Amino acid sequence: MRVSVLQMNAGHDKAENIAQAARLASGALAQDRPGIVALPEMWTCLGGDRAAKFAAAEELPPHGANAPGGPAYEFLRGIARDNGIFVHGGSIGERSGERLFNTTVMFDPLGREIARYRKIHLFDIVAPDGTGYRESATFGGGGEVVTCTVDGTTVGCAICYDVRFPELFLALRRAGAELIIVPAAFTLQTGKDHWEVLLRARAIETQCWVAAPATWGRHTDGGGGARFTYGHSLVCDPWGQVVARTSDGVGWATARVDPALTARVRRDTPVLDH
Repeated sequence: MRVSVLQMNAGHDKAENIAQAARLASGALAQDRPGIVALPEMWTCLGGDRAAKFAAAEELPPHGANAPGGPAYEFLRGIARDNGIFVHGGSIGERSGERLFNTTVMFDPLGREIARYRKIHLFDIVAPDGTGYRESATFGGGGEVVTCTVDGTTVGCAICYDVRFPELFLALRRAGAELIIVPAAFTLQTGKDHWEVLLRARAIETQCWVAAPATWGRHTDGGGGARFTYGHSLVCDPWGQVVARTSDGVGWATARVDPALTARVRRDTPVLDH
């Protein structure tokens, strides 16, 4: 099974973001023929003020209902159905009454939603350059560990800041995960020091493949200031080796998820048994 992680330079123009995602997905499908395409965190609306986030967010149909959704939801479903692949939608803004959630949706090759995950750990920090982030001022937090099955492989869901909480990743492993997908909009300041280290650590601890599509570059925050995300989307194997990555700029990386390697790593170092 091949997985492609898309790296976008998203802003708060939803229509342009969808068009950019379409171009990248088409390129990855034409060149690498993946079975899974995965998008970054909040790729539909990165930056902007609270009103812009609410405007870009979508009310999702009931999980499992296979009912129509909003433009981003239907775009993701269309990629899956039209190409006969699985699509991990990164995360989009989910509107639920007066609340927003940072939410993953995943679709099977028939365009049916097979997973929905609301980000559990919200990014409320001060970065090393003094910039403050308070995700909880806009978004609510989820509370469920979520997996789904892709061609016999159990896939676990996490989003960005979740990567700093190994307990969630251990819970995903105990739920059967073999591949964990971690869409992100990691800040430049934290990403340059922690992004790869954290992802490799989670792969080593869980003995899972980790695929991490990310946003890259400049966007504008709600006050008109410049914010920068790190990018460097990657895939690492259960031994913690990075087997595919992007550099700066938009693009994608593709790797083959090999279940035989997963089995060998888990057999030779049976940490879960210990």
